[in-house]
Amino acid sequence: MRKIQIQIFLLFFIGFQISFAQQPQKPNSVEIYNQIKKLNFLGSVLYVAAHPDDENTRMISYLANEMNARTGYLSLTRGDGGQNLIGPQLRELLGVIRTQELIEARKIDGGEQFFSRANDFGFSKNPSETLDIWDKNKVLADVVWTIRKFQPDIIINRFDHRSPGTTHGHHTSSAMLSVESFKLTNDPKVYPEQLKYVSPWQVKRQFFNPSWWFYGSQEKFDAANKSKFTKLETGVYYTGIGKSNQEIAALSRSRHQSQGFGSTGIRGEETEYLELINGETPKERDNLFDGIDTSWNRVKNGKPVGDLISSIISKYDFSHPSASIPDLVKAYAMIQALEDTHWKEIKLAAIKNIIASCSGLYLEAVANEQEATPGSTIKLTLEAINRCSIGMQLISVTTLPDHQTTAQNVVLKNNNDQKINLQLQLPNNIEYTQPYWLKEKATVGMYTVSNQEIIGTPDIIRDTKVVFNIKINDIEIPFERTVVYKYNDGVKGEMYNFLDIVPEVTTSILEKVLIFGNTKSKMVPVKVRAGKDDIKGNLQLELPKSWSVSPKEIPFVLDKKGNEQIFYFEVTPPLNPDEATVKSVAIVDKKRFDKDQTIIDFSHITKQMVLKPAESKCIRIDLKISGDAIAYIMGAGDEVPESLTQMGYKVSILKPEEITPEKLDSFSTVITGIRAYNTVNALANKQNILFNFVKSGKNMIVQYNTNGKLVTDKIAPYPLKLSNDRVTEENAKITFLAPNHPVLNTPNKISEKDFQGWTQEQGLYYPNEYDPAFTPIISSHDKGESPKDGALLVAPYGKGYYIYTGLSFFRELPEGVSGAYRLLSNIISLKQPIEAPKQDLKQ
Repeated sequence: MRKIQIQIFLLFFIGFQISFAQQPQKPNSVEIYNQIKKLNFLGSVLYVAAHPDDENTRMISYLANEMNARTGYLSLTRGDGGQNLIGPQLRELLGVIRTQELIEARKIDGGEQFFSRANDFGFSKNPSETLDIWDKNKVLADVVWTIRKFQPDIIINRFDHRSPGTTHGHHTSSAMLSVESFKLTNDPKVYPEQLKYVSPWQVKRQFFNPSWWFYGSQEKFDAANKSKFTKLETGVYYTGIGKSNQEIAALSRSRHQSQGFGSTGIRGEETEYLELINGETPKERDNLFDGIDTSWNRVKNGKPVGDLISSIISKYDFSHPSASIPDLVKAYAMIQALEDTHWKEIKLAAIKNIIASCSGLYLEAVANEQEATPGSTIKLTLEAINRCSIGMQLISVTTLPDHQTTAQNVVLKNNNDQKINLQLQLPNNIEYTQPYWLKEKATVGMYTVSNQEIIGTPDIIRDTKVVFNIKINDIEIPFERTVVYKYNDGVKGEMYNFLDIVPEVTTSILEKVLIFGNTKSKMVPVKVRAGKDDIKGNLQLELPKSWSVSPKEIPFVLDKKGNEQIFYFEVTPPLNPDEATVKSVAIVDKKRFDKDQTIIDFSHITKQMVLKPAESKCIRIDLKISGDAIAYIMGAGDEVPESLTQMGYKVSILKPEEITPEKLDSFSTVITGIRAYNTVNALANKQNILFNFVKSGKNMIVQYNTNGKLVTDKIAPYPLKLSNDRVTEENAKITFLAPNHPVLNTPNKISEKDFQGWTQEQGLYYPNEYDPAFTPIISSHDKGESPKDGALLVAPYGKGYYIYTGLSFFRELPEGVSGAYRLLSNIISLKQPIEAPKQDLKQ
C-alpha cells in the first residue's frame, strides 16, 4: 500500500530527466551525494495553500534542495472546480488530473504532497461561504492530522489569513485553518480519535509568505517596510546540476499543464520574504531554523548516526559512489536500532534508496499484463542486478498482498542480471484500483474517506508489490517495489504503467445525458468490456417505472479480456417532463457489476483509472429547437458538442484552418468553445470571415473567455470588454432585463424555473463594458454585490446575431440541467424578422 510515510524519500532533483511517472529513477553521482547530505538534516517545513498550482515552487525547491529540509505541500483541495485546458474532464476527473500534476511537480522540486478531504466546489468570494460548504470542522481536522503526521518544525502559509474577501475564499480559508491549527495540534483533547495513529505535535513557528501580488504591484511591494520579515535568498545556482533554483521551480510549475501554467525558468538573485505570525521569533532573523535542532541529536541515541553520515559525506567519491556502501549499510543498521518512530521511519526509507543508488542495484517486478481481476493469478518477471563490486545476496522475495515468501539465496554478482519468474495470487477481496477519495459518496464540499489512516495520502493506493530481501555485509535489507507493466513503443521506447485491478466486466452508457424533447423513444447504446477471458452474462438497463426499456435484458459473450461490444436498448420517456437516473448493470454468475471504467491518459502524468457508477441522466423536457447544422470551434476543451447532438442538432467540429466562407456556408450557427480566444491563436486572423458569416444572416455564439491573454482584442464586431465579474451562487435570483426579447421566448418560453438546479456557478468573466448595440438579457448577483448584467449579450449584426455569453453552459449541459438546454436552443434559434416587401405605388 502506498502510504504517506513511504512518499517522504522523494529524491533530490529526481525529476530533472522528465519521464513517464512510473519509470524507475536512476540518479547520478551528484544527486546521490545530495541525498546523503539530506540524510543529516532532521528539520521539516509544511507549506499550506488551497489548490494545486497555489504553491510557491521556488520556495519549496529552495527549502528541499538548498536547506535540505523535509518539505511538504498541503493543498486543501485537489482542484476539482477549475477549468481544463488539455481535455474535457471536469469536476472529479479534473481533480484526478490535477492530483497527478502536483505529484509530478513534487518529484521535480523535491517536496512531498498532501491533501485534505475538501472538495473544490468552484470559485468562492469569501471564506464564510467556503467553510460552510466545506464543513470547517472536518477540514480543520485534516489540517491537524497532516501536521501531527508530518511533524513540521515550521509552517508557511501561501495566503494571508487577515484579508477575507480580497481573494478566492478557498485561499483565505486555507490560511485561516492553518493559523487556527497552530494552537490545536499539541492538545490531546482536540480530535483525540487521531491519537490512535499519531501523537500531539507543536509547530515551532508559522509564517506568511507575502509577495507583490498581495500589495497590488511590484512597485508597492518593493517600497513596503520589510525590516521585520525573514529574508531568504532563493536565487541559488546549483553547480552540480547546472540549474538555478528558479529553473527547477519553473520545471515544477510547468507540470500544471491542465491550468496552462507552463513557466520559463529565470536566473540570478531572487529574494523571498516570510512574515512571522505565530511562535518563536528567530534570533537570527534570516535563519529559518534558528533555535531548532536539525541534527541527529534530536533523536535519542542519534548522535553516532549523524557522526557516521558526516564521515560518509566527507569521504564521498563522486567517481565511485559504491565506496560509501559499507558505511551506509552500517548507518542503516544503526537507524534500525533506534527507538524513535518518526525520523527513524523517514531516514530508513531514504537510506535504502541511497544504498540502491550507490550500488546501481536495480530491482523490478513486472506483470505480464496491465490489468487483472480479483482472485486471478498474475505472472510476474522479477529482475535483480547489482552493478558494483560490493557483495550482495538475494535471500528471498515476498509478494504482496498474498504475503508469500519464496527463498532465493542467489548471489548477486557484479553486473550479472538475475531474472525470476513468479506467480502472484490476488485475493478475491482485493480492492479495485481507483482514486480512494472517490470510492464513497461525496457532498458538494467534502469527499468521504472513512479510513483515518489514509486521509491526506496523495495518490491511488496500490497493494500489489514485491519485497526483495537483500543481504549486504551480513545486514538484511528489504527493498519494496510496486508491480508495474511495461512494453516497448516503436517511437517512444520503453513505456511503463502500473498494474491495475479491474472488475470482471464494466459497462458504460455512451451518452452521459439523454435528452428527450418529446415522447419519442431513443435507442441507447451501452458498451460492455471484459476484464478477463470468457465472460458471459446479461446486460440490463435500470430506470424508474415511469420510463420503459426494451428489451428487459440482453445476453452477451466476450471471449477475450479487453474485448468490447455495444448493445442497444430502446428507452421511451413518460408523457410529462421528468428526470431519472439510468443505470447499466451486467449480471455475471449472479454477481452484479455496475461500474464504468474511465481511463485518463496524458503523457505528463501517470495513467489513471477511475471507476464510477455506470449511470447517465435521462431528461424528458419540453424542448423545441430550430436551426440545423452547427459548426463548433473547440477552445480549451468541453463537452458541449455532444450535448448539442443530444438536442437534435447536426454538429461539426471545425478546425481553425477550415474557417473559410465556403466551408461556413452550409452552417446556420457557429459556436466557439470555452476560452477559444485564449487558446486558438488562428482565430485572430479569422474574425472577418466569422463576422461576415453573421452579417449574411447567420448566428455566432461565443462562450466565455478569460480577460487575459486574448489572441485578439476584437472578439466581437462591436466594442466588448471582458471583466472578472462572475456569479458563483448557482441559485442566485435571475432578473430578466429584456423579457420580451426572442431569446427568452422563442421557441421555448424561458422562466426563472429554467435557472434552477444549475451547478457550481451561473457564469464567469462577464463583459462589463459593451457597445449599445448589445442587449443585456439577464441580471443576477451574489449576495452583497451589485447586479451583473453581462451574462448574456445579444447584438444584431447585418442580417444575423452575434451573441456573447459567460453562462457556464460547459458545466450545466453535461450535468443535464434542463433549463440550460432550453435557453441554448433559443440562442441558436435567433432570427431577425424579415421585412415585408415594399409595394410598388405606381401599380
